[in-house]
Amino acid sequence: MAGQDIPAEYLDGYAHILAAASSTGRRLTREELDSRRALGERAADAGHGLRALVGAHLAATRAHWPASRTVRADSVLAAAEQAVDAFAEGYERAQRLAVRQEEAARREFIDDLLHGRSDLGLLAERAERFGLRLSYEHAVAVAQGPSGYEEGHPVPREVERALIGRFGDRSILLTTKDGRLVCVAPGDQDEVLRFFAKQAYDATGGGRVAIGRPQPGPGGVVQSYEEALNALDLAERLEIDEPVLRAADLLVYPVLTRDRQAMADLVVNTLGPLHQARGGAQPLIDTLAAYFDSGCVAAEAARRLALSVRALTYRLERIHQLTGANPSDPVHRYTLQTAVIGARLLDWPAKPF
Repeated sequence: MAGQDIPAEYLDGYAHILAAASSTGRRLTREELDSRRALGERAADAGHGLRALVGAHLAATRAHWPASRTVRADSVLAAAEQAVDAFAEGYERAQRLAVRQEEAARREFIDDLLHGRSDLGLLAERAERFGLRLSYEHAVAVAQGPSGYEEGHPVPREVERALIGRFGDRSILLTTKDGRLVCVAPGDQDEVLRFFAKQAYDATGGGRVAIGRPQPGPGGVVQSYEEALNALDLAERLEIDEPVLRAADLLVYPVLTRDRQAMADLVVNTLGPLHQARGGAQPLIDTLAAYFDSGCVAAEAARRLALSVRALTYRLERIHQLTGANPSDPVHRYTLQTAVIGARLLDWPAKPF
């Protein structure tokens, strides 16, 4: 052993190099430096700490200090410095390579996890390496900011520091995917996702966060992730202003669009006559959307549209004339509101059927 539990093999040849170089004051040769770098790489691969390795070299320097009085101390220290520097260079090179390999393995795992492209059994085994037990329920939260974020960006690093500081190691996986922040947490720890949502909202400068429902098994992460993505898409299409969306609260919308043809028929049959209006159908559809979003309060809807109440009332009457459905009538209101939601989800009339 070479001291501090460092095997002597990582100091192989060091005493000879020290004596040979210090006796003449020469610099270490390329072969000598390469041999130190190679040993540094091996020591890093074996998992030894750099601090202990440097300590072992210092101890070896004292143990093998040349006895000859003609050898200057400066020459000994210069040779030791070059040898240790080369050794540390090899050590750090091996560590950088290990980090890149770990990052590549992590990215591959995350891609497979969020898209279900791997055998579920193998995926569960790989997940344990990253602190996840996929046999349990998991939920996924996705945060979308004004710009895209990649691994190492200050925003995900800030959110990660906050999560670790608050919860420590709780089988939480924080990553980025397609420019968004993604947090995977055990399904029974909703407080983790709530905290993530708050931190992500602040770090992204008011970004939007969607939280999928807890789902069981290895495939549950994919389901919850897709629910969160769908919630973000719905929020954009329906112009929902809420900063935090829960897929569980938006289940009615996937139900409405499950039969796309039926929804398209409802939209065309109910709102199609609005094309006859001056300016086309879109302004009147926007009027209905604002009216329904404001709880059918004309004054609030007019304020949202920057119209007078009289102008809004005129538009509602025009809609009644063209469609035969009265927005203020509870019986007609449901049909009109469902058709408006369908139009927004299907991007009609901008994209004709």
